[in-house]
Amino acid sequence: MKNIVCSILMLLCMQYGYTQVGIGTTTPDNSSILDIESNSQGVLLPRLTTAQRNAIVNPANGLLFYNTDLDEFQFNTGNTATPNWIKTSRNLSIKYSNNAADTAQNINSNAAANAPIVSTLEWNDNTALYNVNVALNTITVNTTGRYRVSVNMSLITATTTARLSPEIWIEINGTQRGTYASTGYIRNNNGHRESSLHITEVFELNANDVISVAHVRTANAGTVTLRSAGSSNIYIEKI
Repeated sequence: MKNIVCSILMLLCMQYGYTQVGIGTTTPDNSSILDIESNSQGVLLPRLTTAQRNAIVNPANGLLFYNTDLDEFQFNTGNTATPNWIKTSRNLSIKYSNNAADTAQNINSNAAANAPIVSTLEWNDNTALYNVNVALNTITVNTTGRYRVSVNMSLITATTTARLSPEIWIEINGTQRGTYASTGYIRNNNGHRESSLHITEVFELNANDVISVAHVRTANAGTVTLRSAGSSNIYIEKI
């Protein structure tokens, strides 16, 4: 009799061990081991700093948590020996464009100057991550990381001078980094008065690095301006 009771108890324990768990529901979905339902509350996952994450011993593949330093979810796509923490949240970005007053600045200047493309805010996903100085035409990043920077400038001239060739580049803390963009030249003949400049670069930046876009004349003197309000912009994305 004692053996029979023990056998029944063992079967019950085994059944319980494979039973689905429902929180907020008595009928968990058949495809889930855990089914949580609520119309007024969420699920709060463990919250760790980056240092606490790095202190995890042998983190499992797929381990998920919320990084309070970066304000994003991260999970391990690597193995226990060499974890690779990938974020699940969208990239935080900022976009600014020029306003009508910016079209007065000569982009074909003899001395290099910062391009006026940060006057109109299109969006800023995190004001704690990006600071903009409209007076200086600069954007400061407040967190170390990798950033994609894209610049687009639409140009036009009304001068009769031919072969105008303004050039731009991205500067980090006032120093040129990456590639240059040049128009070739604006011929200003038979209606050829427009051109454009484009750059996309990826940089490893430190906290408090300052991003700007410099422009300068590389051929004949003459006035070249941004074409119209909103025609030129800068986009920065933390990747």
